[in-house]
This record gives sequence, structure tokens and C-alpha cells, in this order.
Amino acid sequence: MLVSAIIFGLLGSFHCIGMCGPIAFMLPIERKNKTKGFLQVLSYHLGRLFTYSLIGLLFGFLGSGFYFFGFQQQLSIIVGAVMILVILFPKILQKLSLSKKVSTIILKIKNSLGKELKKKGNDTFFTIGFLNGFLPCGLVYMAVFGAIATSNAFTGSLYMFLFGLGTIPLMTAFVYLGNFTKGNLRKKIQKVIPVVVVFMGVLFILRGLGLGIPYVSPLTPNLTSLIDANSVCH
Repeated sequence: MLVSAIIFGLLGSFHCIGMCGPIAFMLPIERKNKTKGFLQVLSYHLGRLFTYSLIGLLFGFLGSGFYFFGFQQQLSIIVGAVMILVILFPKILQKLSLSKKVSTIILKIKNSLGKELKKKGNDTFFTIGFLNGFLPCGLVYMAVFGAIATSNAFTGSLYMFLFGLGTIPLMTAFVYLGNFTKGNLRKKIQKVIPVVVVFMGVLFILRGLGLGIPYVSPLTPNLTSLIDANSVCH
């Protein structure tokens, strides 16, 4: 399922440039010195990847609790169902209002981003990327669902890292070229994204069902079976 993270990132980056594109385009990179400018953009991406990895670590750890108690398959089905429901009924996310405390934190992040965009220090670009990674985004939420469905914190972190990695090519092009995705191409990609998310949701559901299909829906032993097998060995 790690492949789904890269696909989310690659296709989701067309959505990301609408949300994070202005921040990326406003990066105070050194445009005369191409090498320095490239390293600055790289530092920005590393900051985003670091944040995504931390988020994946947290939610992967949450998912590992479900795995420990034998609910991994059920969780995978729930995650897949949520992905599909969010696409079929997009107003679900709109109705989920953020708490006042979370809204205050997001506002502080945006204010900090605004201040960092005016600087050109050595750590500026990493900090901008780090803060950028915490901004709310529908595609990030989908990736987080995938991280929860992993079996451990490391895999959850890797899932989110790969998601971020998938967003790098288009986001980098946006930094240098601006909004080059106007027109039919962007519209077509935007139409493909919901289809891909639903497809991924179906894969998560199949994975949870444990139908014995190699790579797609492998049989997963439950906790009781593992305990019984372990007791037999002793």
C-alpha cells in the first residue's frame, strides 16, 4: 500500500499548488545563483517531508494500537470507506468545523509563515516547509488515513514521507515557473484525483477483507491465531 502514498502525492500535487502554491511561489529563493536557489528549494521540501514524517509517525503509532488488538483489518476497511465517502459526499469535510483551539494554532502557523517568507536566513526555507506541512489540506487528510491503516509508527511515517516525496516534482516546477498548470490539463487532472482516491479506498477495503488475493487482499492472521501459534511453539 506504500505505492498509494506516492500516487496520492503525484496527483495530489495538482491540488496542492492551489493550496500551497502561493507559498511556494513566494519563497525568497536566490534566483541569480542557481545552485544556491536549488539548495534553498530543497531545504523547503525537506522541511515539508520532516513534518509529514512526524505526522505519519504519530498516526502510524495510533494505527499500531489497532494492529496490536487485532483490529487492523477492520481499520483498513473503515479507512477505505471514509476515503470513498469523503469523495462521494464532499460536504462531510466542510461540516466538520475545527475547534477554536485548533483554529488558533493554524492562525499562528500562518502568521509565522508570513514572517518567515520575509527572511532569507539559512534555516528560513526549512522552517517555511516545516510550517507549510501543518496547514490543513484534504489530500493530506487522505494520506493520514493511509498512515493510520499501517501496522506501525515507522511504516506510517514512511507512508507520509512518500506522499510528500510525490508532491516534490510539481511543487518544484511551480516555484520556478509559476502557475503553468492553467487550462485543460489541470482540469483533467483535478477530475482524475477523486477517481484515484475512490480506487485507493477500494484497495484499502479489499486489503481489510483478507480475501487471499496476493498483494491486493492477503490473508492476515489475527492476534488470537498468533497467540495460539506462539503457545504451540512453547
